[in-house]
Amino acid sequence: MSTENFIRNGKDKIGNTTQVGGVETSVLDNGLGRGTRIAWINTGTGLRYKVVIDRGMDIADAFYNEYSLAWLSQTGVVSPERFSDKGMSWIRNFGGGLLTTCGLSHVGGPEEDEHGTRGLHGLISNTTAEITTIVQPDPAAGKMEMSITGIIRESQVFGPVLELKRTISGKLGEAKIRIHDEVINRGNQKAPHMLLYHVNFGWPLIDEGTDLLWKGNWESPTPDSKQKMFKEEVNFRKCPEPMEAHSGTGEDVAFIDTEEDTEGNCNCGIYNEKLNLAVALRFPKKQLPWLINWQHWGKNEYVTALEPATNPPIGQKRAREKGTLILLEPNESRSYSLELEVLSPEKIKSFITSFL
Repeated sequence: MSTENFIRNGKDKIGNTTQVGGVETSVLDNGLGRGTRIAWINTGTGLRYKVVIDRGMDIADAFYNEYSLAWLSQTGVVSPERFSDKGMSWIRNFGGGLLTTCGLSHVGGPEEDEHGTRGLHGLISNTTAEITTIVQPDPAAGKMEMSITGIIRESQVFGPVLELKRTISGKLGEAKIRIHDEVINRGNQKAPHMLLYHVNFGWPLIDEGTDLLWKGNWESPTPDSKQKMFKEEVNFRKCPEPMEAHSGTGEDVAFIDTEEDTEGNCNCGIYNEKLNLAVALRFPKKQLPWLINWQHWGKNEYVTALEPATNPPIGQKRAREKGTLILLEPNESRSYSLELEVLSPEKIKSFITSFL
């Protein structure tokens, strides 16, 4: 039901807003995620999703009607580990989910240089948020907006001190998720900054024949092997069946210099023709100039990700060497916006046509 229909048809018929949607906070009480705070957000359109407050306000489960959109690892939601920045330990509690944030100061593999030692993909996804605001919709008053805002601090004595203010918002009657982030250097020295949004899609949205939609020049940093997907003789824009070559650590990745539209936005997405289901992802090119496509087609670990980013996941060390590392001055900030939309049937054709 659209926002307009909610207002028109629901007038004088709704006493409790949670009957149609809104934001509900809770705490997990079992398994590896025991004690972890979450918020379920229901848009009233069939789109509902779980924000993991104690994991950097990332998004775990996401559903549209009966269909799961997100890939969940076998680990699932796990309590945060503040000192997860050692080597590859980040993957021990990588739950997947619709969104995992990487950064705020390092995106890429483990590394060490004269500036310090850094583990895989940084700290922010293992840092709890301080919730500052929850706005509930009020259809009776014609107020359909809902949001949750929190502050996540990546900090230590003697610096660096980076702060992420995140707002996740939407409207009753719209199958959209909006994410607005502001990163600010609260320290007294320059601070390196890298950010990547690991947006992970899984079955049944991702299935044999599902289309991966993006446009732009691309390169793949991985050597040629039976695991490699991104080469001219492979149709890497169509999801394959599970691959034995992607068992264990089998995977491939492409770094994409995405095209922007006339408004300066990059558009990419997923289309499953069998389900007539499509998800669009939009973000400003100026804010996030890179898109990474991760493909891991392992049996029972079947996933692809579209990942808008400030840099490819080459790590702070190489970005510094290449002159592409962002250095935030004290009190300097950067803002980022993303929008995910589950497309209505009437929007799907024009969306997929734009990639032809």
